[in-house]
Amino acid sequence: MDLYRKDFERFNFRYLRNTTVISACYFLWFGFTTGLRIDHFSFYFILLVGFYAHPISRRLIMGLSVFAFYSFLYDSHKVFPNYLYNTVHVSEPYFMEKALFGFMHNGVMVTPNEYFSSNNIPLIDFLSGFFYLCWMPVPVILAIYLIWTDRPMALRFSLAFLFVNLVGWIIYYGYPAAAPWYVEKYGFTENFTLMGDAAGLTRFDDVINYPLFEKMYTKASNVFAALPSMHSAYPVVAFAYSLRAKLGWINILFAIVMGGIWFAAVYTNHHYIIDVLLGILVAVVGIWLFELIYRKTILKDLVAKWAQRF
Repeated sequence: MDLYRKDFERFNFRYLRNTTVISACYFLWFGFTTGLRIDHFSFYFILLVGFYAHPISRRLIMGLSVFAFYSFLYDSHKVFPNYLYNTVHVSEPYFMEKALFGFMHNGVMVTPNEYFSSNNIPLIDFLSGFFYLCWMPVPVILAIYLIWTDRPMALRFSLAFLFVNLVGWIIYYGYPAAAPWYVEKYGFTENFTLMGDAAGLTRFDDVINYPLFEKMYTKASNVFAALPSMHSAYPVVAFAYSLRAKLGWINILFAIVMGGIWFAAVYTNHHYIIDVLLGILVAVVGIWLFELIYRKTILKDLVAKWAQRF
């Protein structure tokens, strides 16, 4: 109660002004671009209630603000779809995958994705779906843990996560690429009117008897963003900073999730192996570049000041 009372006493016009301006920008942007959806309102409601409910929840929301900004940027991909800026590559990734990782199956040269599409096991379907669901919760959980245990590292990790995404998005717009499921459904023709597709993850939906991934992928912000696999990059960033934070045995869990996501990306027909490898490379290079910037600029001091103020 003392914490809440002291925070209430510090409550001033600045809180209301800042949240009002941010709220107006948020709703105006999506209202006039992609159109407002129910998930926009639910996302906003969670952030606003968390900000005003209690000083502790406000610290949590502020600590996760980089992830909220990431969500805003990712959703905005719908406003500027990458296929408007460069040619979508459909056949090249497929034939490159077949040349590098294809193998003979029943007398036909197939890619690993094609093999798994016709050779799958319900238990593996469930595990793959479970691991694929971890692509964002694992980084967020790590950030929450670090917010309470190592605030400078929490912000450092969050900024690195955003930086790696920016590197990946640059490649998305420079080289739009179709996923394996697209080739399986549409061949090498271009179809820019389709929504996202859960592909092999529908088998997970069948196991749990609920269209979880089907609902998620109909809201995909960027259909032609298979290369690199950012799903494969995210756990690398989380694992790298869990090592920096010296989390002990938890690092083993992160490593298992990381490997599980890599396998699931290929098994569920969402990415080629080359997508996964490039996603890993983007994460490694992105972390290296960010850490270089962090050490050589004033960013390190800014992070320390933010943590002290927080």
